[in-house]
Amino acid sequence: MFGAGRYGFAMAHGFGWLSWVAPIAMIVFWALFVAAIIMLIVNLARHGLKPVRENVALSILRERYARGEISKQEFDQMRKDIG
Repeated sequence: MFGAGRYGFAMAHGFGWLSWVAPIAMIVFWALFVAAIIMLIVNLARHGLKPVRENVALSILRERYARGEISKQEFDQMRKDIG
């Protein structure tokens, strides 16, 4: 049935060059999938940590103002710089 007829060796062992496309396409698909997941995690981590850092900075600034280390004008300017 799959002898050396019209399609010869290629038909007996798959679809010739097409048999290389499927594994390569699968590798590319999974590489892109993993890259997308990694980019999503990195993006969420960056945006998730940003408000925390701002809140910590504002908290420190408020403490410094409460202790009298900085004036009202310095406090207002630094608060604008942070946010």
